[in-house]
Amino acid sequence: MVVVREYDADQDRAGVEEVERACEVGSSGGGKMCLFTDLLGDPLCRIRNSPAFLMLVAETATGGGANGGGTEIAGLVRGCVKSVVSGTTHANEPIYTKVGYVLGLRVSPRHRRMGVGKKLVDRLEEWFRQLGAEYSYMATEQDNEASVRLFTGRCGYSKFRTPSVLVHPVFRHALHPSRSASIVRLDPRDAELLYRWHFASAEFFPADIDAVLSNALSLGTFLALPAGTAWAGAEAFMAGPPGSWAALSVWNCMDAFRLEVRGAPRLMRAAAGATRLVDRAAPWLRIPSIPNLFAPFGLYFLYGLGGAGPEAPRLARALCRHAHNMARTGGCGVVATEVGSCDPVRAGVPRWDRLGAKDLWCIKRLADGYGDGPLGDWTKAPAGRSIFVDPREF
Repeated sequence: MVVVREYDADQDRAGVEEVERACEVGSSGGGKMCLFTDLLGDPLCRIRNSPAFLMLVAETATGGGANGGGTEIAGLVRGCVKSVVSGTTHANEPIYTKVGYVLGLRVSPRHRRMGVGKKLVDRLEEWFRQLGAEYSYMATEQDNEASVRLFTGRCGYSKFRTPSVLVHPVFRHALHPSRSASIVRLDPRDAELLYRWHFASAEFFPADIDAVLSNALSLGTFLALPAGTAWAGAEAFMAGPPGSWAALSVWNCMDAFRLEVRGAPRLMRAAAGATRLVDRAAPWLRIPSIPNLFAPFGLYFLYGLGGAGPEAPRLARALCRHAHNMARTGGCGVVATEVGSCDPVRAGVPRWDRLGAKDLWCIKRLADGYGDGPLGDWTKAPAGRSIFVDPREF
């Protein structure tokens, strides 16, 4: 008997943490490296900044006996609901659609193949519908066969978009800023105006971008312009933008969760440590040192990455170097971003491919009883050039 109910922090935290530990990437053993996530005692940290969120747990009864037995957490799932851009009208006005996002689905290894995951997803979709969501979507790594099989095979989702997570380590030395680019820090109002103008047709751009930009975890929005270009405010910029520009914002995941690589061979640990020693002793050599990813480390996420013009990739690279230096000062181990497979600024993002991942986003239409409207069925829409990844659910 499996009972799906809302998460109760007072009674469920220990059981949820046990399931999380059992389900971490690579936790099946065999001497493989594993990526562990420390939620810093807050299982809701990845969704609590969203407009509406819910966490569900699946509870099962344990053995009976003289004491009557008890219960244990067999699985969990998180979800949130928000309005995002799904397309544009013929007049190029954004079409906002309410969507539900499924994330953090976990099922304890000893309770798998019992339908627990599907029960959790079904119940979460019921909540999505109650809040008026028209679509539900989820993201997983392309090579996560079990997750893809569950959602596309049993839950009715279809493969939709394939963005990439690009990751770069934070070195002990600072990266020199580009002399051919000027970087301007935007106030939240100018950042909102710029984003609503540029991302008007970007899929999954959130309607409440103002709440994202003003969140305490958002460390600022930065605009890169060709050197010597003046900044006179968002209105003047949009009225006559330069030939090339790029922008991004920085989100502090470090204060929400920490990551740790476990199971690395001693030789790898020693080699990584040697690069840090050399970098510390001779920073002018600019050795590409590997941070200590084998102890809990923090992450800065770069969101709202976009731009225009032939020099946009180069200007995006200058912004990423600026963000790297922010992360170095903040004590982070890596910086990361997620971009669409056809986004032109992708070429300018520094990354180490061995640290990144290829994602698969799957989508499902929740109801057939509403009109298609000007968009039609979003699940069948072709991919655009860019996609907006909300940092609140990264």
